[in-house]
Amino acid sequence: MIVPLDVQLKAYADLANARLDQLLPTGDTDPAELHQAMRYSCLAPGKRLRPALCMASAEAAGGSSRQVLDAACAIEMVHCFSLIHDDLPAIDDDDLRRGLPTCHKRFGEAIAILAGDALFALAFEVLSHVCVEPASRVLRSVRILTKATGSDGLVGGEVVDVLSEGVAIGADRLRFIHSRKTGALMSAACEIGALLAGGSEGQIDRLGEFGSAVGLAFQIADDILNETADTETLGKAARSDRGHSKATYVSLFGLEEARRLANETVRRAKDCLAGMSDSEFLFELAEFAVLRAR
Repeated sequence: MIVPLDVQLKAYADLANARLDQLLPTGDTDPAELHQAMRYSCLAPGKRLRPALCMASAEAAGGSSRQVLDAACAIEMVHCFSLIHDDLPAIDDDDLRRGLPTCHKRFGEAIAILAGDALFALAFEVLSHVCVEPASRVLRSVRILTKATGSDGLVGGEVVDVLSEGVAIGADRLRFIHSRKTGALMSAACEIGALLAGGSEGQIDRLGEFGSAVGLAFQIADDILNETADTETLGKAARSDRGHSKATYVSLFGLEEARRLANETVRRAKDCLAGMSDSEFLFELAEFAVLRAR
C-alpha cells in the first residue's frame, strides 16, 4: 500500500519532533534562556524535510527509519543552526521564520548566536552517539555532515551568497551558491541515512546525488515562491530576496525558465532512484519540490 506523501511526511516529522523534544535540553535547565532559545527555534513548526530524507533513504537502502532517527535529528539541528544565523541582522535581517518571530527578535542577537552555536555542537554530540555497527559508519557520517556544513558546503554557500548581493553573477555562480546552501545538507541527509542503514556504496552514492538534485530543486522553488507567494504562505517576508538584491533563479532567468529548470532538476533526481526499492516517498517528494511553486 502506497502511503500519500503528506501522510508519510507527517509521520517522519512526528518521529523527528518527538525525538528532538527528548534530545534538546529542557527549558528550565541552566542556562535557561539559552535552552529556551534552542527549543524555540528547533521545535518551531516545519516540514522536517532533512530528517525525512534521512529516514526515507535508510528505508530505500534496506534499513528502518528508527535506525537513523538520532542522525536525522542531528541533521535538523544543523539546519536550525543555519537558519538562526541566516536570519541575523548581519546577514538576512529577517523578522519571521516559520511564521514566528526569528530567534534574535525573540531572545536578542547574543542569545540567538549562542543558541545556533549550541545546536551545532549538540548535533555532533548526538550523531557521535548513534549505535551502529561497525562504528566506522558513524565516524564516516560525522565526516559527511561536517563537510556538508563547512566552507565546502552550507557555510561556504552562504558566504558566496552574502558576497554576491547586489553583484551581477552568472548561472554557474548561482548554482554554486544553491548547491551548497541547500543541496549539500540534503545530500548529506540522504547519504547518512543510507550509510547508517547498511546500504551499498552504490546506494549511498545514488541517494547522495538524489539529495543534491532535490536540494537544488527546492531552492529554485523557494526562489519562485519568494517572488510569487505572500508572507503568510511563506512564513517569512515575501520578496525579501529582491529587497536584499540577491541573485536568484527568478532574477537571472525569469519565472518560466526558473520553473523549467526546476522540473529538469527533479527529473535528474528521480533518475537516481531507478531500480531502488522502497523509494516511492523520495520519488513523490522530488515531484513535490516543484509542485508547490506552480
